[in-house]
Amino acid sequence: MRQLLLLRHAKSSWDDPALSDHARPLNARGRRAAAAIAQAMRELGLAPDIVLVSSARRTLQTLESLTPFDDPALVEPMDALYLAPWRGILAAIQEVPETARSLLVIGHNPGLHELAMALAGIDEGLAAMGRGGLTARRLSEGYPTGALVEFSIASPWHLLEPGGGRLIRFIQPRDLLAADTTETIG
Repeated sequence: MRQLLLLRHAKSSWDDPALSDHARPLNARGRRAAAAIAQAMRELGLAPDIVLVSSARRTLQTLESLTPFDDPALVEPMDALYLAPWRGILAAIQEVPETARSLLVIGHNPGLHELAMALAGIDEGLAAMGRGGLTARRLSEGYPTGALVEFSIASPWHLLEPGGGRLIRFIQPRDLLAADTTETIG
């Protein structure tokens, strides 16, 4: 079995209108969310062999928040992942060496959300009616910044197709940050 992790970049800043979209950095909320996701990944033992990351500043800064991994990962920044459609992201995944057991892709919506839905075989209408489980329903409702989806993949990377992933978990930063706040206040 292979592990596929799809991470949407954390919340970015719109403070400087002179910056191009590609150059926008993380804002303070995004840095906190990325740190919370990094902690959750460590606690769950989610350590990729390979990281494919969009070349946008906000995705690279999200990656910086996750590192160092327990075991060194091969990191490949890719211009092709910047605002890529889901089929483009899938094509990049299909090029990953078969020796990789765990892959992390850090990118953007709507491509990541659409890819996650396609891999899980989630029909939005059925998920809205509560079919497919709570995780599938939550995923169908949206893919916020900083959210992480984990899939178990049975096929070789080059044969990965829609419906080819088993949805393991969907982690949203707000859930992690709310838990931290509750523990601190309570």
